[in-house]
Amino acid sequence: MASTSSRETVTQREQSMVLADVNVMYDIFADVPPRTKLLMLELQRDNHMEYLLRGLQQLGPSFCVLDANRPWICYWILHSIALLGESIDAGLEARTIDFLSRCQLELSRGDEVLAWSRARPPICPSIANWWRPPLSQMVDMVVDLDRQMPHLATTYAAVNSLITLGSDKSLLSIDRHKIYRFLKRMKEPNGAFRMHVAGEMDVRACYTAISVASVLNILDEELVHNVGNYILSCQTYEGGISGEPGSEAHGGYTFCGLATMILINEADRLDLASLLDWVVFRQGVEGGFQGRTNKLVDGCYSFWQGGIFALLQRFHTIIGESMTLSDAGEADCSAASPPTTAASDVSDGEESLDGTSSTSDEDCHFQQGGVENASCPVNFGNVGYRSVEGRTEREPLFHSIALQRYILLCSQDPGGGLKDKPRKARDHYHTCYCLSGLSVSQHCWSKDENSPPLPRSVLGPYSNLLEPINPIHNVVLDRYREAQEFFGRS
Repeated sequence: MASTSSRETVTQREQSMVLADVNVMYDIFADVPPRTKLLMLELQRDNHMEYLLRGLQQLGPSFCVLDANRPWICYWILHSIALLGESIDAGLEARTIDFLSRCQLELSRGDEVLAWSRARPPICPSIANWWRPPLSQMVDMVVDLDRQMPHLATTYAAVNSLITLGSDKSLLSIDRHKIYRFLKRMKEPNGAFRMHVAGEMDVRACYTAISVASVLNILDEELVHNVGNYILSCQTYEGGISGEPGSEAHGGYTFCGLATMILINEADRLDLASLLDWVVFRQGVEGGFQGRTNKLVDGCYSFWQGGIFALLQRFHTIIGESMTLSDAGEADCSAASPPTTAASDVSDGEESLDGTSSTSDEDCHFQQGGVENASCPVNFGNVGYRSVEGRTEREPLFHSIALQRYILLCSQDPGGGLKDKPRKARDHYHTCYCLSGLSVSQHCWSKDENSPPLPRSVLGPYSNLLEPINPIHNVVLDRYREAQEFFGRS
């Protein structure tokens, strides 16, 4: 008779390997003196900055395979730098703005043929220094790469990059009217958007289009029409949202779908109870999140899944006080992490992201629903705020301290940058989304966005504290506010 181990699936074997690697890290951490623990938990800010600045200025030849993703690399790096509370010098900022401005490609007239077919330089130079092509026969500007296909994803990345830089020069470089024309061309009658001309339709395209339109203050009924219906068709029996109808629920698409529905003011059409039930079970024993059922933990889902909780907690009035999970049970769901506070609101004042008035945070409250492995069902029947040292705090629906522990001990490269999991290499994508998730987990307790988190909200030294973000767009909160004011004037 075959042994149990011989019948293990590939996924089970890989999960066992990941758990073993994570447990080694946690066992080492448990056995060292308190001073060493603090050092192990320290966010290596200087090393991260060195890694990020080096990537923004010069990348090696191997990065040529990411040629079409250069606006994304700019965004991943610039957003990571902003999360660390740092900025780039004036010269590098000017070069970056110039590069992204030259990525505003134009579509040719006539039969939708795109002007990107000429040969590219055979080398891979600096991200912020790039050869400029002639644009004499092109019209309808959209943000994307020199000689590459205009694309919603890189439009989103470039817009967020320029907002993160934050200067008037960077914001003025965005041609909103031509972007609006491009968004309309990508819109389909069924409500979805295509990523590019003749490209795929999915929830990611809906999110990038609506996010860009919202933050640039160009969102209108024509762009919103039927988007909600399309996203509803992608919510699965599990509760999460898939990329397209009939596919599997996925953390990235669930974030995109929920964020889009919030922006178009239709989030209450989703089955939010089942969505929340699905996402709380994606936090595993490692402390990090998986992207799909029965998949491995991945540091990037610290934001894609963790950010869902930030959206729900800030926009909880869309759920309504009457929502309950009848099958949630009465299990003891007390978390192992201590009470903490943080700023989790994603917009300032009384205005929601779609420009409509939002209701008071006191209308509905959340009870943390996780045990140490975050597998306890969510129960909305027992909700409330705590008062700690004169501040009001709201308990998050995930284990924020466990997530911070995974990021700092398992995803952080001591030499700079962050990664998926142990044994993986660092990269700018995971650096961006691990830091974004770290910010969410630090700033997830308090209803008052203007109050800094209490020290016990932040695992490790308090110097680990990152800047708060607007989780809808994943840009630093101050930069979002500046962009909102800037584009609100025009």
